[in-house]
Amino acid sequence: MNPTRSSLDVALAASALALTALLTGCGSLPDRPARATLYDFGPLLTAPAPAPVDAAPLPTLSLAEIEASARLEGTQILYRLSYADANELRPYGQSRWSVAPNQLVYQRLRDALAQRRTVLNREESATMARTAGRVPRTLRVSLDEFSHYFESPARSAGLVRLRATLIQSAAGGDSVLAQRSFMVQRPAPSTDAPGGVKALVAASDAAIAELVTWVDQVR
Repeated sequence: MNPTRSSLDVALAASALALTALLTGCGSLPDRPARATLYDFGPLLTAPAPAPVDAAPLPTLSLAEIEASARLEGTQILYRLSYADANELRPYGQSRWSVAPNQLVYQRLRDALAQRRTVLNREESATMARTAGRVPRTLRVSLDEFSHYFESPARSAGLVRLRATLIQSAAGGDSVLAQRSFMVQRPAPSTDAPGGVKALVAASDAAIAELVTWVDQVR
């Protein structure tokens, strides 16, 4: 018997066993955590309504960043079970907004307002005040509720609540021109995160439409 050949056979067999053990071990490793599904409001597809021919142009408006509670400044998609505990906000595990809800609402509101007037952010408004000596009205909005609301295990809706304040700034200080709250619910097509997203987008668009109409009417 050739001792060299025997030693080589033993080494090859040992390598094969080690490779088999390695492959078996890899197969037993836990799967990668699933990536969260990201949602936003999607494109704004509604065409602006044509303004009446004799309508006066609407004044320039400054839109402040939308305020929200700390819980709504994150990207979690939140739901409430009113039949269990309506005071508890719960997050969906594998579904998130692409950015915080107050930012999504801000962009949607700005797009809606800009269909009929010039809309400035805070920096643009400050520049206008310095260069033109005019301070436009400021719209401040707070997002007070933004959740997938379950009335029962089989029935749910997107619930959005906004509070809007229209302010005029002057040398003597700010004055409140008008203030109003808006609360809108829209039924969810399914009792899960995708259904909640669709309902919240629909409720947000409806609340924003009401808010824009209200702003346009304040004189």
